[in-house]
Amino acid sequence: MFNSGILTISDKGWQGERCDESGKAIRDSLSQLSSHVVKYEVIPDEVGIIASKLAEWADGGSLDVILTTGGTGLGPRDVTPEATLSILDKVVPGFAEAMRAETFSITPFAILSRAVAGVRGKCLIINLPGSSKAVQECLQVILPAIPHAVEIIKGEVTEHKDTGRG
Repeated sequence: MFNSGILTISDKGWQGERCDESGKAIRDSLSQLSSHVVKYEVIPDEVGIIASKLAEWADGGSLDVILTTGGTGLGPRDVTPEATLSILDKVVPGFAEAMRAETFSITPFAILSRAVAGVRGKCLIINLPGSSKAVQECLQVILPAIPHAVEIIKGEVTEHKDTGRG
């Protein structure tokens, strides 16, 4: 069992002009794992606000994983990767690489994602796209690795599980 937080980055969502379907998609996907969502918030696309909220949540000690949604594209207000990178202790590029590689077979637009992932303290932080469909597709790719990543970060496991691949 691990605790997670969902941080939706959306100017329109923050202003109440859009329903947060991507945050709901994350919550639904996390129900497949032994995860308890203990924090959820919608904030605007502002580097300082995003970085501050990520650091606050990660440093608070109650979360093992923070999944963000939104702000990973090429638009002028898309600043989630910059904010995330500014507070990480370690970058874990495999999550974003796997999401882009696997979802590219669904849409060539997947390569436009600038999502990043990494660790701050003992908390794994992963950026996801802003659309609920893309969130579902990306989480399908990475969900199996999240519990093991959490165990490693928390120091609960020092050896990698045998995946049966040879």
